[in-house]
Amino acid sequence: MKRNRIALAGVGMLAAGVIALAGCASGGGGDGSGGGDAGASTGIVTVQSNEPQNPLIPAVTNEVGGGLVLQNIFAGLVYYEADGAMAMDVAESIESDDNQLWTIKIKEGTTFSDDTPVTAESFVNSWQYAASDPAFENQWWFANFEGYSADAVAEDSLSLEVVDDTTFTVQLAAPQSDFPISLGYQVFSPLPESFFDDPEAFGAAPVGNGPYKLDNWEHDQVISLVPNESYDGPRAAQNGGVDLVSYGTGEAAYADLLSDNLDVINPGVPPSALATYKDDLGENAVDQPAAIWEGLTIPARLDHFANDEEGLLRRQAISYAIDREEITDVIFEGTRTPAVDYTSPVIEGWNDSLAGSEVTHADAAKAKDLWAQADAISPWSGTFTIAYNADGGHQPWVDAVSNQLKNTLGIDAAGQSFPDLATLREEIKNRTLNAATRSGWQFDYPGAYNILGALFITGAGSNDGDYSDPEYDKLVQEGATAPSVEEGQKLFDQAQEVLFADLPVLPLWYRSTNAGFSTLVDNVEYGWDSWPIVYQITKAE
Repeated sequence: MKRNRIALAGVGMLAAGVIALAGCASGGGGDGSGGGDAGASTGIVTVQSNEPQNPLIPAVTNEVGGGLVLQNIFAGLVYYEADGAMAMDVAESIESDDNQLWTIKIKEGTTFSDDTPVTAESFVNSWQYAASDPAFENQWWFANFEGYSADAVAEDSLSLEVVDDTTFTVQLAAPQSDFPISLGYQVFSPLPESFFDDPEAFGAAPVGNGPYKLDNWEHDQVISLVPNESYDGPRAAQNGGVDLVSYGTGEAAYADLLSDNLDVINPGVPPSALATYKDDLGENAVDQPAAIWEGLTIPARLDHFANDEEGLLRRQAISYAIDREEITDVIFEGTRTPAVDYTSPVIEGWNDSLAGSEVTHADAAKAKDLWAQADAISPWSGTFTIAYNADGGHQPWVDAVSNQLKNTLGIDAAGQSFPDLATLREEIKNRTLNAATRSGWQFDYPGAYNILGALFITGAGSNDGDYSDPEYDKLVQEGATAPSVEEGQKLFDQAQEVLFADLPVLPLWYRSTNAGFSTLVDNVEYGWDSWPIVYQITKAE
């Protein structure tokens, strides 16, 4: 099937620059299982969000503003419950005898919100499109599909076969034991025929098959979702709709939360309120672990930071100069945990004793020595700059890191503020940013490959520093295709040790869900991925 293609100036990222929430808190005891009687309440729930960077298309949206929309207007084969457990949505079964050839059956009678049917072809055509163009940042999700090509525009390249209206098969290039778990990510959503008629128009007014449908998009202000009466899956909306409201600062959102002008804060309370928010919100405060990792990307294209001896010495020096314990205790009031790897303690297989991870522990003397060794190769000049988005509450820690670098290394260091995440992401995507940048990853599915593949594999859409190491790529791909999750984890550990040897990104800390909700809503729960589970929130009109 020939498809029209949307011209994209940029395709965002749900990762580098994501902040979020997670865990399990409820004001009224929601169990996260979905279902129940649609319309359990009729009030419109307001949720803090931000303007999507990209058109609302699964192939190109992978940043938090658009991701929260797609998560709720589309229903994929599976979804994740609050604790990260996989559960069926549109899928009836996902089966394989060898973890390589998969047969997928979907439920009969499901439809998009325009009343057209969701069929096996809806999934196959959507996946073929997402994998067809290297300009799509979510293309890499199909790297283990037979027929995948990362470099060329190629229609219908994946080895997918429609068997009948409710059945299709997937041939992978190598066995992948966690393949079903990964299918909850939004890039695996189905698309209706109307998408292929006009992708550009669809991106502005998408038609999905999830618990909500798009009602109105007032750019830079609010995205309004209303219940989708056609959806009969396990995530039925329990409210009258959801307004995703854009805020310029976290402080503004928090002030509205305290006055009940905002129902749910997302991604979290601003640093200025971390010391008081539990007292402010009482039983409506949320504090729990989240699958969110944050780091500092130092692109090799920056002066003095090439992939050579000098560059590595300077990366090591900066990492040793950052006192993560001090910042997480003082700036974040103990609501962050210093990072010692490139995944998350929430993810199975997390390892806090990887070779090379000692570089995450502050050591001023070692930092000074390493910096001096680098200066002997090529003397330092200029300012070490850290770019960040002002709407994410990052200035306090960026200022703190800059001061630590000044005091320990004796260099000029400063933050570079961008008004919002979309603006920063555009600079990063265009490679026009001459600075290090704050990076973050909010896991899309509960597996280590999710971050190790997206952020560091050569050419991956979220590889902001353009890192490339053949040994690393080989280890990660072997881990992803290992016959068991346990065997794969051993290979992922080896891959992380390569990262510690190269240090393309410095691990900083793991986030927790430090959030809250107003007195007007009940059944509020934050998922393992840190996002509020909006469909189960109830609110009186």
